[in-house]
Amino acid sequence: MTVKPDWLRVKAPQWERVGNVKEILRDLSLNTVCEEASCPNIGECFQAGTATFLIMGPACTRACPYCDIDFEKKPKPLDSTEPERLAQAVHRLKLNHVVITSVNRDDLPDGGASQFMQCIQAVRALSPQTTIEVLIPDLCGNWPALEAILAAHPEVLNHNTETIPRLYRRVRPQGNYPRTLELLRRSRDLAPEVYTKSGIMVGLGETDEEIRQVMRDLREADCDILTIGQYLQPTPKHLPVANWVTPAHFNQWQHFGESLGFLQVVASPLTRSSYHAEQVRALMERYPRR
Repeated sequence: MTVKPDWLRVKAPQWERVGNVKEILRDLSLNTVCEEASCPNIGECFQAGTATFLIMGPACTRACPYCDIDFEKKPKPLDSTEPERLAQAVHRLKLNHVVITSVNRDDLPDGGASQFMQCIQAVRALSPQTTIEVLIPDLCGNWPALEAILAAHPEVLNHNTETIPRLYRRVRPQGNYPRTLELLRRSRDLAPEVYTKSGIMVGLGETDEEIRQVMRDLREADCDILTIGQYLQPTPKHLPVANWVTPAHFNQWQHFGESLGFLQVVASPLTRSSYHAEQVRALMERYPRR
């Protein structure tokens, strides 16, 4: 499974634009999941002037065997200047839509919810027209912390399911499938005006029916938006790819998801959680919640 099929080739970016985004990120000492997690779409997104900001990192307190983000049991204390620096980057990049995600911070009582809140508030103050998506960890089931994040009024609350229940112990050993569904369900109940979103990786040995069941479970949790993409092995030390999924197969999942009632399904080999996330603005106009 080491040889990638033709449909996973990535178009070479215009490095002048990519360099401009990188320059701003370096100037403000910010991390992006695009770089830390070795995302295959980094060139396309940076070229378009977008990035998914990684806060409270770059080290994570979990060591998921599919993820390329560094692991550290005792990461550094939170940086109180990070929210303002992130807001400055959003302003300088003139982003219409921003995605803010984080490493897992199981060492913090609230899982980092307060930092998410401050980042949302800082971006809102400096770029009031920018829509905000937060891609959050499971917060170890701390529901008051989830409520605090939602109280800051992001437009989209994203939490990834990642894989099927049968593979959780192998792929996401510190995660919990029922807890993921509960987080999405509670988000809908706590803030019905906020769009909920989740993502799945494929190519780790799951069956079609297992994927379809996860999609049904997410709809039962009233999840609005779903992303499905091919798992890619970051390095030889990470989980190997079990199978390559064809674009036609992704199309089938997209149609199935739409038939279940998702407002939007983005499914392709290179799809990632925040790939083309700015399209949510059009979705919000079509399905207004406020």
